[in-house]
Amino acid sequence: MGSIGDIFKARKALIAFITAGDPSLSVTEKLVYDLEKAGADIIELGIPFSDPLADGPIIQASHQRALKKNTSLADVFKLVAKVRKKAAIPICFMLSYNLIVQYGEDKFYADCDKFGVDGVIIPDLPPEEGARDKGQAARISFVAPTSSEERIKLAAEKSSGFIYLVSVAGITGVRKKMEGSIGGLVDRVRKYTKLPIAVGFGISTPAQAKEVAKQADGVIVGSAIVDLVARKKFKAVVNLVAALRRGVDAV
Repeated sequence: MGSIGDIFKARKALIAFITAGDPSLSVTEKLVYDLEKAGADIIELGIPFSDPLADGPIIQASHQRALKKNTSLADVFKLVAKVRKKAAIPICFMLSYNLIVQYGEDKFYADCDKFGVDGVIIPDLPPEEGARDKGQAARISFVAPTSSEERIKLAAEKSSGFIYLVSVAGITGVRKKMEGSIGGLVDRVRKYTKLPIAVGFGISTPAQAKEVAKQADGVIVGSAIVDLVARKKFKAVVNLVAALRRGVDAV
């Protein structure tokens, strides 16, 4: 595996989200290796927080389980250091800006470089705010169906790595049916950037992944994976990611 940019040059990207420390950091480490083998191109590690923004009940519960194990941001950096000894798959942190402030912003971005974090997604930090030029990690911005043209343009200008396009106005979760026109949303964003566009929120089946991949450069799956992790169905996690991979590649 190479950088985030290399991933999108090679093929449509499958991005898998798991919450770090759920059910334990050792299981999270093994899941990273298993997800890579199953066909994930990029891993999003959710950093546990008491009030995760935009997440539905499934991922909120995973944060609470990880917090009960006292999983900290420092612990997750140590986890990435261990993973980097065995795997080069790009890893992105998805976390609240509050955690970065508590950790120390300069130290956070320095440790991203030190330990090998490839990208940072901060849902509660507007694109016009925060440190954009600290460290090497890509800054990945959210764009939503409700975003104005001005906000889309600004997010595109301030982003690197890829654009995280939210498929629906709402929270994360498993949905039986994709809502609205993904193609129309992607086209709105493409007017302002040459960066890859990855779509997330609500994608849970290979058929949905295939439909999204027809329009976007990447597919992000979180709640469906986290739900299986919560039930300790780790073989099913691998099987789901492998099936999602086939769906994305079928485009």
